[in-house]
Amino acid sequence: MRSAVVLLSGGLDSATVLAMAQASGRRCHALTVDYGQRHVAEIEAARRVAAAGGVESHRLLHMDLRPIGGSALTDNCIAVPKFSADESTEHGKIPVTYVPARNTILLSVALGLAESIGAREIWCGVNSVDYSNYPDCRPEFIRAFHDLAKVATKAGVEGRRIIIKAPLIRMSKARIIRTGLDLGVDYSLTTSCYDPVEDGRSCGTCEACLLRRKGFRSAGAEDPAL
Repeated sequence: MRSAVVLLSGGLDSATVLAMAQASGRRCHALTVDYGQRHVAEIEAARRVAAAGGVESHRLLHMDLRPIGGSALTDNCIAVPKFSADESTEHGKIPVTYVPARNTILLSVALGLAESIGAREIWCGVNSVDYSNYPDCRPEFIRAFHDLAKVATKAGVEGRRIIIKAPLIRMSKARIIRTGLDLGVDYSLTTSCYDPVEDGRSCGTCEACLLRRKGFRSAGAEDPAL
């Protein structure tokens, strides 16, 4: 069985990716990064998903990006935008919830872990369909990082390429959910909210909450996390 590192945030997408990797026969090592985000409820969600998935290992890395700032997810002085249920969130620009270089940082850490444990793949849940115009969720970003991995690591230079797998990249949220349900993903263990209330429940009005609600509705399923 081939070993793989799976970036596990505790959200809907990463839980689906973990299930897909396991269904393909990979021995999965989950990696969760606490980067100082305000939505720390997802860290607990990642622990739940990893435990339920029976991963080979689950590492939690603390890497505080708050001193860098520039995002509503790492700077409490920047408010997370909220929307009404019937309001479109597709505004065509990069929103304040974008964390500067986050996916570059997360994939770099995952690349280091993959090289150190001899894993040949990194699986991540980036998506370019139902997403928030983040530049690091696009296919061209994944292709560029894959090329970087070939020249930036001992494994790559010696011909043992580490492949970046982003199976959700062109899938709608509804299709992601249907895929996960078919694989037995328990979405009640996950959270997608950018700005949870104090007890960890989703706010219901941020962009991530609305995209999740729309996805379950389009998939003809009920969200068990509500």
